[in-house]
Amino acid sequence: MKHWLDIAVKGEGETERPAAEKVVSGDPVFTTWNAEERDGLYCGIWQSTPGKWRIAYEEWEFCHILSGVSVITDGDGNSRTVRAGDSFVLRPGFAGTWEVVETTAKEYVIRL
Repeated sequence: MKHWLDIAVKGEGETERPAAEKVVSGDPVFTTWNAEERDGLYCGIWQSTPGKWRIAYEEWEFCHILSGVSVITDGDGNSRTVRAGDSFVLRPGFAGTWEVVETTAKEYVIRL
């Protein structure tokens, strides 16, 4: 069985961009290294280049920032800057924006 870190190190990531209608600024590019996908549980490493886009969560997501700087802002305009070492949970119903100021990498666990 591969360790999730081995997956990221070997560069087997999937690259995509947010849907054009969600992009607020920049041209963010996402790379995801999925370590586990089963029974509504997803985990791995995600990375994004700078940019800002709208987000709306229908699932639970635990995030642990590995590197970079991002600003997450809710629909009321309250923002939180997250950096390496920060951990947090985004809950179903959360909507706002995610802005990557410096290329950001995070470990994630998503539960549908």
